Amino acid sequence: MENNVNKSVCFFDSGIGGLNLLLKCVGLMPQTDFTYFADNYRVPYGALNKDELIERVDEIFEKIKELSPSAAVVACNTVTAQCIDYLREKYSFEILGIQPAVKPASTVGGRCLVLATPATAGSASLKQLIGKLGAGGITVAACDNLAAYIENNIGNLNTKEVTAMLPRFKADSVVLGCTHYIFVKNIIEDFYKSPVYDGIDGTAANLKRILGIADHLSPRAQKISFSGGDEAKNRRVFGMLLKQSGGLSH
Repeated sequence: MENNVNKSVCFFDSGIGGLNLLLKCVGLMPQTDFTYFADNYRVPYGALNKDELIERVDEIFEKIKELSPSAAVVACNTVTAQCIDYLREKYSFEILGIQPAVKPASTVGGRCLVLATPATAGSASLKQLIGKLGAGGITVAACDNLAAYIENNIGNLNTKEVTAMLPRFKADSVVLGCTHYIFVKNIIEDFYKSPVYDGIDGTAANLKRILGIADHLSPRAQKISFSGGDEAKNRRVFGMLLKQSGGLSH
């Protein structure tokens, strides 16, 4: 991969949800370039069927293909669950997907609640993931409108409005099956009074392992670009996350 020095790693999410994962990867791989693709004007993806998802995602990945990326990261649980096999079969570059962090949450014991979009909640991918761990203590709940609410109200999230969309359930652990939900992780944690897990750290670590740090070292500054959807909004929200994190040198 010596010829991939600073070649862009592409991210894709329906909207702003994947920015949480992008932030983690920017900090973990400060000499890798990133391009963030989004489709904000057509959020939410969670209510679409598989054929509709593939049609939309294909449009984006044809644009990603033009960049000849080192790798592409599907930072959307819905697309990972429904389309990842299709994408990997069609495109030759490395494609990673984010999955709900069911495995670490299951180590807590007791009752585990997975919050997801309807498309993810009903996917064969999630059923298989849970089946490997034993489905006895794991409950999946579809949150019909939560992702769209977060996307449309990111600057003015209301605790009461968020909790009104959460299922009433006594949980010992909660898994966030949508990257949008990470924006209200603290609200969800307070509501259920239990630890909350997401797939951010695992996915970022996997990307770093695949890329190899030595392959992406460069003396020049890191580049972070935004493409598709509401680019100004995505750049603004990423800046907000960057500020909240204390800033990163890149």
